[in-house]
Amino acid sequence: MLLTWFIICAHLAGVLTSLRAIMEVRTVQGTIAWVFALITVPYVSVPAFWVFGRSKFEGFVIARRKDLAHTTPTHQQYLMSLANRGLLANPVFGHSLVVEKLARMHFTTGNDAELLVDGAETYKSIFDGIEQAREYVLLEFYIIRKDKTGAELKRRLMEKAGQGVRVYVLYDEVGSSDLIESSLIELRTAGVDVRRFNTRQGRANYWQLNFRNHRKIVVVDGQTAWVGGLNVGDEYLGRDPTIGAWRDTHVKVAGPVAQGVQVAFLEDWHWASQQILKLNWDPQPAPSGARRVALALPTGPADSLETCTLFFLNAINTATNRLWLASPYFVPDEQFISALQLAALRGVDVRVLLPDKIDNKLVQLSGWSYLDGLEKVGIKVYRYEKGLMHQKVMLIDDRYCTVGTANFDNRSFRLNFEITMAFADAEFSSQVRQMLEQDFTNSKLVKAQELKDRGFWFRFAVRGARLMAPVQ
Repeated sequence: MLLTWFIICAHLAGVLTSLRAIMEVRTVQGTIAWVFALITVPYVSVPAFWVFGRSKFEGFVIARRKDLAHTTPTHQQYLMSLANRGLLANPVFGHSLVVEKLARMHFTTGNDAELLVDGAETYKSIFDGIEQAREYVLLEFYIIRKDKTGAELKRRLMEKAGQGVRVYVLYDEVGSSDLIESSLIELRTAGVDVRRFNTRQGRANYWQLNFRNHRKIVVVDGQTAWVGGLNVGDEYLGRDPTIGAWRDTHVKVAGPVAQGVQVAFLEDWHWASQQILKLNWDPQPAPSGARRVALALPTGPADSLETCTLFFLNAINTATNRLWLASPYFVPDEQFISALQLAALRGVDVRVLLPDKIDNKLVQLSGWSYLDGLEKVGIKVYRYEKGLMHQKVMLIDDRYCTVGTANFDNRSFRLNFEITMAFADAEFSSQVRQMLEQDFTNSKLVKAQELKDRGFWFRFAVRGARLMAPVQ
């Protein structure tokens, strides 16, 4: 009798929760996936929805937007300083004003950018930058491990704090769940101000784990910044024997765009601490004299529009001869597939670079399901074979490219806090092109026939995974 009542209550909860899913989930595909799961397997899907499924959680959105009002004056001060110093770039391509409206930022000139390939090069650059800090270091990562790499970062941050440099560290409490309290106490005792991002603050948000801070940001003295795919951990140096080699991309920027990155950190820090940090808001051209045009695009679930989605759709639609994208998680919805197909039909060389080895089996299966539709219009799909590829990079034509933290999936487009660096610069885009060409040589071209040649149960698993794409 008890089991019968449990089953009845579970299915009733599933039906009632499906009504909420219909009202709150942003996309039709996501709504269908959740409703199907809630009605058929409520024992698992009901608690999963209340923890992970609410992409339109009003309590969080209202709280986040209210919080942003406190940092808006500083944001506006930065934009005014750019104009006063003549650091705003003229429109660099037809849709640049669209990008600026989405970003609430401007393309700036007077920047320098250095492409950083893989972990050793990236960590060396970041650690050298921390060593040169004279006023403050801002550091924000989704994952900070308590391993050898994490210990090295901790040592350097504590050392700078001991020299009187202000050090602020922000981490995502889910991504960095293995950080132990003793490590945090050690940092705080040394003078490092370290906080968790704390998405769940406020009683109404206690069970909300869906909105993760996926940004990877370092800023030194408001003059130099680092953004890209690498978190902090030994696996990013290829030291994890189960993962092996790790392929990733970061970028170091200097000049006024670094303070665009700083705006994103300021907003996140205020959310976590209710503090407005006193930072350098006097943008200066890069010391190297470079004149690269760049923009920082922070995106997140509290945006009034789906900023990340619209940004990447706009980028795809601007391509005229080349569109190469690299992403470890490729689970786009239909509007992105259509945009990629239209680009190919315009005669654009469209290539998608994915990892052959991945840490998420469901995502890997989903990736296979797109092959046929992409191949029909001439889009080439490559799988990187020389380790686990984790970079998030896009090249559009010969003078526009992006490096950032956003994957090509629903979570990055709609649920995570992300940041993408956009560069309208022929020389830097050429460097990105050469990097991706090297990656293609370490990859294999995948054909749709390979999926057709697989067994029935593999193809069935691929189709099943595709059904779950909106909630992956």
